[in-house]
Amino acid sequence: MTAADPRAGMRRIAVVGNGGAGKTTLANRLGALLDLPVTHLDALRYTDDWATVDEGTFVDRQRRVVATERWIIDGNSLASLPIRVAAADTVIVVDPPPVVCLWGLLRRRWRYRGGRHPDGVHDRITPAFLRYVWRYRRDHLPGVQACVAEHGGDAEVIHLTSHVRVDLFYEGLAHHLGRGAR
Repeated sequence: MTAADPRAGMRRIAVVGNGGAGKTTLANRLGALLDLPVTHLDALRYTDDWATVDEGTFVDRQRRVVATERWIIDGNSLASLPIRVAAADTVIVVDPPPVVCLWGLLRRRWRYRGGRHPDGVHDRITPAFLRYVWRYRRDHLPGVQACVAEHGGDAEVIHLTSHVRVDLFYEGLAHHLGRGAR
């Protein structure tokens, strides 16, 4: 990559947002477009049999990923967000309305029937998680934004408030790279 290559500024990308917002889908698409390895926080947080790893292990796993030169990490653990944001050159906040996120959860549940998905996402829908999704913009997004402001340094922050904006962002990047949308 050269300095003129737009990928040069997008080598370490943190994708954050609400459950069901489309973080994993965007991360996977960007990984293919930019030729970056993608890590899903759920794959670092849980074992293959759905057991949660201790916080120290979870944090250490993230530190190992962000210590590398090139990565995309998607997920929204606020407690460990400073690790990802401080190392990122780009932070993408995927933030469609709550009803869109709930619809995304339902579609994901229908498609995969729960459990662990092939991309590493764990599908565990509980009443508490549904409340979290519904109240994310009000109760959790301000903390994410404050964390990014505090720890993000010179990272470019891209806030996408709909799936249309996600698609336009992706298509614009693909066009700029001369690859067309995928």
